[in-house]
Amino acid sequence: MDHALILDLPDPDATAALAARVAGLARRGDAVLLDGPLGAGKSHFARAFLRAAAGDPALEVPSPTFTLVQSYDLPAGPAFHFDLWRLSGPADLAELGWEEAREGIVLVEWPDRLGPMRPAEALTIALAPGAAEDARRATLAGWPGRLAALRP
Repeated sequence: MDHALILDLPDPDATAALAARVAGLARRGDAVLLDGPLGAGKSHFARAFLRAAAGDPALEVPSPTFTLVQSYDLPAGPAFHFDLWRLSGPADLAELGWEEAREGIVLVEWPDRLGPMRPAEALTIALAPGAAEDARRATLAGWPGRLAALRP
C-alpha cells in the first residue's frame, strides 16, 4: 500500500522537475489536486506540468484565475487546468464542464471547492513554503502503484 510521499523542493526548478515526473505518469481520467496557501507554488507546478506534458517548454499557460478553466490538447489527450479559488462550491462545476473534463487529465487548484465531486482516486499534492525563500515542501498522496515512481 502506498503512503504519503514528502519531498523537499529547494527551488522552483525542483518543483518543475516534480511536475514533469507527474506529467510523465499522468493518463486520461487522472486528477491532480494542488492544495496549499496562496503563493505555495500551485500555479508554477501546473504550468510546469502542462509544459512537460505538451513537450513544449515555451507553451503559453495563462492562469485560469478569472476564466476558471483552461483546456489543452496534449499528446496524451485533453487536459484541463481548473482554478477554483472564486468558485462558491461544487454546484458551479457543471457550468465549467467538469464531467466532460474528467475524461481527460484535470489539474485543480483549490480542490477544497470540489466538495463531494473530489475524485477519490486523485493524486493530491499539498504544497507548503519551505525553509528557504523559494523552497517548498510537497506532500503527495494517492495514485496507488504510481506514487513511489515520483521519488527523485
